[in-house]
Amino acid sequence: MNSVTTEIGGDRATAADAAPAALRDVMARFATGVTVLSTGGDHLHGMTANAFTSVSLDPPSVLCCVGHSAVMHEAITAAGHFGVSIMEAAQEDVVRFFADKKRPLGPAQFAQIEWAPGPRTGAPLLTGALAWLECDLSAAHSFGDHSIFVGQVVEARLGSGQDGLLFYDGAFQRAVARSA
Repeated sequence: MNSVTTEIGGDRATAADAAPAALRDVMARFATGVTVLSTGGDHLHGMTANAFTSVSLDPPSVLCCVGHSAVMHEAITAAGHFGVSIMEAAQEDVVRFFADKKRPLGPAQFAQIEWAPGPRTGAPLLTGALAWLECDLSAAHSFGDHSIFVGQVVEARLGSGQDGLLFYDGAFQRAVARSA
């Protein structure tokens, strides 16, 4: 079997190099926004996620990718909806908390966090975020070790924050808002 070889910028790469570690290294060079996904009700849970993007304006839809082994995977599947808090640069501590697999689960994980239930889904929306979305789950596609959850936006609101939180090259960064 022949391997496809390319040369880009003087470096040689082969299709065989696209192993998980190589993909992780390459994707570290792609800056992403940082969100906290949440579900409410009987499935109260939160999780930091940067695999998130808009899908469509008509109907208004977004997607998030969640690992099959994550508690959030079952929470979104069972709840049938999810909330999204788009995080402000000053909220790195909150993002780290929801990324910590050792944090308490269920209602206890929200005990020290300021939040309000979303008016449409009841999903916790984190105070101080740049913006919030509430979504009804409209599709789920299993691929590899993750599911791609597509949510139809049923509520969208802006916060008063300015600077966004980014994840780039394995570290959190600040995206500075343009001056008005």
